[in-house]
Amino acid sequence: MKMHETVVGATFPIPKWFLNRIVEEGKTVFVKPSTLRVQPGMKIIFYASREGQGWHGEAEVESVEHFTNVEDIIKEYKEELFLTPEELRKYERDRAKWHSRGRRPRPWMVVRLKNIRKYPKVVKPKRFIAVSGRYIKEDEYKEILRKAGV
Repeated sequence: MKMHETVVGATFPIPKWFLNRIVEEGKTVFVKPSTLRVQPGMKIIFYASREGQGWHGEAEVESVEHFTNVEDIIKEYKEELFLTPEELRKYERDRAKWHSRGRRPRPWMVVRLKNIRKYPKVVKPKRFIAVSGRYIKEDEYKEILRKAGV
């Protein structure tokens, strides 16, 4: 057994209709509240939450920025964002409602994607993926690719 497995990427649940904008329509900027440390060169493996559950594809992280204001994100990335300005503003409003009192909201993580690819087959994860996402280690990544037929 390997003592230290390398983290190669992260996975986050995204409703399938938003996910399709990345893997089908080529939107290159993914935004979410910052929960994991994502760095250039890592992979983001896209997990469809709700309908069509499973990993549908991946992209490589080109760059990562953190913002505290959604309007700044919209100004900077407008056309490339996988969410419309209205959707992002609604996300921010909904998020404000969920905050436990007294805690500062996490900054927004803005990830520019490259080498986006859709998997030939959807792969079901062995365990549930929470909204905060989780890291993907090398062995699991190889298994995902194998099952996806890549």
